[in-house]
Amino acid sequence: MKRKMLCLAASVGSVFFFASCGDDISVTVPAAESVDSSYAISNEHSDSAEMPDESSSPIKLPESVKMEELEQKQTAVPTKEPPSEIRITISAAGDVTMGNYLGQDYSYSFRQTYEKVQDNNYFFENVYDIFSNDDMTLVNLEGPLTTAAEGRTEQTYCISGDPGYADILTAGSVEAVSMANNHRLDYFEQGTKDTVDALEERGIVYAYDGNVGVFETKGIRIGYVAVNEVGQGAGVEKYLQEGIAELQEKETDLILACCHWGIEREFYPEDYQKSLGRKCIDWGADLVIGCHPHVIQGIEEYQGKYIVYSLGNFCFGANRNPADKDCIIFRQTFVFRDGEKQEETEVRVIPCSVSSVSNINDYKPTPAEGSEAERILSRLNEYSRDFGVQFDGDGYLMKGY
Repeated sequence: MKRKMLCLAASVGSVFFFASCGDDISVTVPAAESVDSSYAISNEHSDSAEMPDESSSPIKLPESVKMEELEQKQTAVPTKEPPSEIRITISAAGDVTMGNYLGQDYSYSFRQTYEKVQDNNYFFENVYDIFSNDDMTLVNLEGPLTTAAEGRTEQTYCISGDPGYADILTAGSVEAVSMANNHRLDYFEQGTKDTVDALEERGIVYAYDGNVGVFETKGIRIGYVAVNEVGQGAGVEKYLQEGIAELQEKETDLILACCHWGIEREFYPEDYQKSLGRKCIDWGADLVIGCHPHVIQGIEEYQGKYIVYSLGNFCFGANRNPADKDCIIFRQTFVFRDGEKQEETEVRVIPCSVSSVSNINDYKPTPAEGSEAERILSRLNEYSRDFGVQFDGDGYLMKGY
């Protein structure tokens, strides 16, 4: 079972960001029945001792050797204990928007779906087996959980969900969220405060700007820093560098950097994404996780570590029928022996759709199967090709590609 610990450095930033998360629904279509699916995270030898030759002469000991000394010399040398091994698997998924944007139609919306099903388990039901069998699940929580009425009406998409929707994360085995994105302040600081209260009440770890998060499991401390490059540009480098240094001082065993960056609906990262991702690793991050483009982008290996440029959407209430429903869950297993992180690692991506049905968004992310899984992996391989990274048919990283 997973154990949780929240560690937060208090500092609240206040900046305004302007970017969109468009709703692509063009016709009213009845929601099809959700199709539940699950994803499977997919000679004895003994030597007989030779008997001594009884006919051979007995061993003669010098008289100076006492029997107790002989007994001490014959005492077996204790076998050295093998190093203790701990394996830590982290799952990362993309944009999670639990709620509606201001002015969005109620029909077929996230709120209507929630009120219809009245079940917190519904939304992550098809990925629960994946999330519950890792050691930490991290998503990008895009949009505050608040009852505040005053929002940023000057922007096209002003998103919010009820504070009680945080129970969806708990029911889905999500332990940690990034709050650093261009919608955190959609309902100003009150929206942020209400979201933090809802998360803390449920023991969900969070991070944004100068607030770092620490989650502990199996005696391993996982720290992460989260920034919104979309709104703050190169100014986020200060948060990243100082946050990673703070996590190093806190003696965390793993450090993640969550970056909200890039251009919406672009399949390849821009130059600054690549530069910033590599800087994060140079500063001490073990893994870099990217969101915001709302589509998948490639994965890069740099200095033996990985930069996931965009995971795509996931449980995304801001769009009732996105044209591109492809997304991925990124999983990495880290190995520790006697408390020391080893170079060996296992990386896998699980291709998914944001919906369990193809004709509309039912806000139920679902692992892809068969030809659909192959198609999504093929896309990811194409986007990752220039980075020298490729995945096999089961989503596992191909070594020595």
